[in-house]
Amino acid sequence: MTGTPLAFDGSRIDGGLYSDATDAAARAPHWLDRAVLDWSAYGIAVFAVLAVAAWWTARRSGAVPTARVLALPAVVVVAYAVNLVLKSLVSEVRPCRSVLHALPLEACPAADDWSFPSNHTVVAFAAAGALLLVDRRIGAVAAVAALAMGASRVWVGAHYPHDVLAGAVVGALVGVLLTLAAGRAAPLVERGRRGALAPLLGTR
Repeated sequence: MTGTPLAFDGSRIDGGLYSDATDAAARAPHWLDRAVLDWSAYGIAVFAVLAVAAWWTARRSGAVPTARVLALPAVVVVAYAVNLVLKSLVSEVRPCRSVLHALPLEACPAADDWSFPSNHTVVAFAAAGALLLVDRRIGAVAAVAALAMGASRVWVGAHYPHDVLAGAVVGALVGVLLTLAAGRAAPLVERGRRGALAPLLGTR
C-alpha cells in the first residue's frame, strides 16, 4: 500500500464489494465502460444544466424557490469545502492503491489524493438536494443523476462503496440545510423583483 503511515485502508470495510464492481467492469462491453467513464468524468455538467432549468422555472414562482436556486452555486461550493476537510481528517488511501488485484478503469490518482468521501458524489447530491427544494420534477431528475454519478465512481474504480455512501449523506445534508436557510432571503428577492434585477429574479 502506498501512502503515509497514518493513512486509512478502507478495503477492510467493503473491499470485496469494490472488487466485485471492478471485476464486473472488466467483463462489461467496451461501450458500457466508455459510457460510464464519460458520465463519471463529465456528468457533473448535467447538474449545471438542471440548475439553469430550475432557475428559469423559479423566476415565475415565489420568491422562496428563486432565493434557493440562486444560492445553489454557493451551496455546492460549501459542500465541496466540507468534504475536503473530511478527506484530510480521514486520509483514506484510494482503493486502486489498496486493492492490488483490482483493475480500475480510471487512472489511479496521486497517493495524497484521498478517497473518503467521494467529491463527485458530494457535489452531485448537494445539487440534487438543493434542486428538490426548488422544483420537485427537476430535483427528481437530479436525484437519479446523483445516484448514477455515485455508482459510476465505484464502477470506474475510483472509490469504495462506503466513500460514495458517505458522499451522498454529506452532500444531501449540506445541500438541504443550506438551501432551506437560503429561502430566508426571499424578502430580498421580492424587493429585487421591483428593480433592475427583475430580469434575473423574475416575477410571479
